[in-house]
Amino acid sequence: MENKIHHKILNPFLYFFKNESSSGLILLFCAITAMIIANSGLAKSYEHILHTYITIGYHKFSLSMSVLHWINDGLMTMFFLVVGMEIKRELVIGELKSIKKTILPISAAIGGMIVPAIIYALFNYKQSTITGWGIPMATDIAFALGILSMVAKKAPKGIVLFLTVLAIVDDLGAIVVIAIFYTSKILWVALILGLVVFSALLIANKVGVKYKAVFIIGGLLLWISFLKSGIHATIAGVLLAMTLPVGKNEDEFKTSMLQSFEHILTPWSAFAVMPVFALANSGITLDIKNFLTLIFGPVSLGIIFGLFIGKQLGIFGVSWILIKLKIAKLPSKVEMKHLYGASVLGGIGFTMSLFVSSLSFSDDTILSTAKISIMSASILAAICGTIIFKLIERKTENKHIE
Repeated sequence: MENKIHHKILNPFLYFFKNESSSGLILLFCAITAMIIANSGLAKSYEHILHTYITIGYHKFSLSMSVLHWINDGLMTMFFLVVGMEIKRELVIGELKSIKKTILPISAAIGGMIVPAIIYALFNYKQSTITGWGIPMATDIAFALGILSMVAKKAPKGIVLFLTVLAIVDDLGAIVVIAIFYTSKILWVALILGLVVFSALLIANKVGVKYKAVFIIGGLLLWISFLKSGIHATIAGVLLAMTLPVGKNEDEFKTSMLQSFEHILTPWSAFAVMPVFALANSGITLDIKNFLTLIFGPVSLGIIFGLFIGKQLGIFGVSWILIKLKIAKLPSKVEMKHLYGASVLGGIGFTMSLFVSSLSFSDDTILSTAKISIMSASILAAICGTIIFKLIERKTENKHIE
């Protein structure tokens, strides 16, 4: 038992991979459950619960939001905090520390964000639905790694690392897009207060404050400030992560505050927050009569082509160009076929795509269409990615037999 715990601390990447790949299965179960409920006799109760208001606090010092908003603006802050901690860890002691080692997945991730956004924009050019261009940009880490762990058990570790770094950079890009382009009217007083709190936490880190309570209370104040400012409250989670002490090397990281928070919060994010988010946001009422009309509309075509085709073109295309120009090289034991399989799995959007869709559209019909399209594209990418890696595995086995 002690060795297992020790191993988790020494190798956070393996711990992260284990949590993310396992939670993908639970996410899928919750998404399917939500869709069944939304199309059953429990649909009204489901909607009633999600739109029930909960107030925390007293009079002027209170927050009142629907259950859905508490999940999307509150609980999801923990998800963004964990993503932020993953990014900071990788920047300081991990794979993102060396640009030479990560130029391939970073460039591939950028290509995998830009191409899908362009494809969506082309389908929705000069239409009000153009606001959804950010939906097909992100890869769902949990689902993508979950599929990879199930179907490519003999795949080289390098392709797992490639997809992980790619998805983390994807998330970072989505965070920036949300912060800049999906922000309503800004209340500057609240925003300035939030930036003051953020600065204070950075200073606390710099002078070596070791009390977790300082960062917990500061994080809460940061979240409230951003919630009131108009910038999406979940961004507070990423900013808080950037202020947490991490150490300068792997030895210091083992006893750092960031490692402690990450070790505690990652399982909660993977096995509680994300499944609850899936339950709350995947309940789509399916109207079979209008399904074909909706699925061939600009929103659906933009999302499906963006995620399934755009991701492949962006990730694999940029990777191929960099490798041919010898600017980057393939990870150890990884071949182009592995890279293509990972590019297809990059089209699994889900969590972040659903999140961005809820920020993009206020019309329930368009929002439902977007959600159906995200799920359709993600399932298509998952199936095709599975087939590719199974074919690769079979060819490898046949070579060994010969």
